[in-house]
Amino acid sequence: MESRPKIIPKKGHRISRKQMSPNALRILYRLHSRGFIAYLVGGCVRDLMLGRTPKDFDIGTNATPGQIKRLFHNSRLVGRRFRLAHIRFQDEIVEVSTFRRAADSSDIEEIPEIDEGKRRHVRHLKDEHGMVLADNIFGTPEEDAIRRDFTINALAYNIADSSVVDFSTGLADLKERLIRSIGDPEVRFTEDPVRMLRAVRFAASHNFEIEEEAWQAILKLASTIARVSPSRVYEEIQKLFLLGFAEPTFFLLEKSGLLASLLPGLSERMRTEPGLFQTFETHLRSIDGLARSGAPISPALFFTALHGESIEREALKRHQDGMPRRQALDASCAAFLEEIAKTAHIPGRVATRLCAILTLKSSICKMPPRRPNTIAGRPEFPETLVYLSVVAESHTEYHSILQWWETFIVESPVSEETPETSDDIPRKKRRRKRRRSNRAKQDQPDTQS
Repeated sequence: MESRPKIIPKKGHRISRKQMSPNALRILYRLHSRGFIAYLVGGCVRDLMLGRTPKDFDIGTNATPGQIKRLFHNSRLVGRRFRLAHIRFQDEIVEVSTFRRAADSSDIEEIPEIDEGKRRHVRHLKDEHGMVLADNIFGTPEEDAIRRDFTINALAYNIADSSVVDFSTGLADLKERLIRSIGDPEVRFTEDPVRMLRAVRFAASHNFEIEEEAWQAILKLASTIARVSPSRVYEEIQKLFLLGFAEPTFFLLEKSGLLASLLPGLSERMRTEPGLFQTFETHLRSIDGLARSGAPISPALFFTALHGESIEREALKRHQDGMPRRQALDASCAAFLEEIAKTAHIPGRVATRLCAILTLKSSICKMPPRRPNTIAGRPEFPETLVYLSVVAESHTEYHSILQWWETFIVESPVSEETPETSDDIPRKKRRRKRRRSNRAKQDQPDTQS
């Protein structure tokens, strides 16, 4: 890695400000006008150089979090591991971070005793394994770039002169379509095991190769994903599988050994059930097709597509053992959620939706269905139908059911505003008030006397 950054002037690169978020540009201009360094950093610069539209725009600056907070009234400081600012707009949140540097021995702190009354933000903290728990030591743009994960993410766009700054070998690796770790990959992946997931995600989404030394480090350290908090794993799962490249991601996760640490229950089932890997790939290919067509893919739909059939099989076993069908499905959903909670924290609303999709699927598959208007009016019906189309890719018996519902929707559209106004819903009869007889009125005591 070269010590001096390479600067590519405006005429030497393909990035235009028209490609950028107007909100991000406003932030860059304000920081620059107040005398601060202001760069677009990381993945957005990588994608702009590749001619892709970035999902979000991150900004790096030498302004401290406190200075950013005072400069932008719509900002909110977040994070203890990395202290940064979220600047909120009507349709976007732009992340602004202060340039950081790698820690030396004087910066490293032991894990402090938790005192709820005196919580503080530590500058740098590692656990006994070497994983970074906090990293808030401010530095220069160069120092910030070389502490990033991969060379292709060590690029920056300088708003001052519209130049692109390469602090590593990012431009060369972009040209070679190579994911290379900055520094020793074993050290970098130990500091933050999530970087291994990021390497797989970039390789799958950009059709890049993972450099051999980094790949060998992933094979060696895949099990350390277990050290990452379940809530952070859940966030990473969404990035891995909901953006349109779930199938190649799944292949690389399995090949690298990361899947066994990320979703151990699913990995174990693949070892014991022949052909299950191919089934998962088929389902994920369908999910990718939907995502690329612009259809929203929720976490609940993804988890149902990946785990729904195994939950249904477990529910069938419980039902055959004498448990009522609905109770068997609820128990199987609960068992799945308990299993996956060991590695990934699924929010309650997502878990509830997953169970609702599987419950409604049993009603959808009864032919002819009872009260189809009521079924189609359920809030989980659209996702249940999508789930049915996903499993139909590997189970032809669902084709006729899917076709029946598609025809029904065209011929009998259900209003979203009033989903339960169907003639199929029996109306309650009004109870007529009984008139009291004159004798009953006469028998009542006179309360006005």
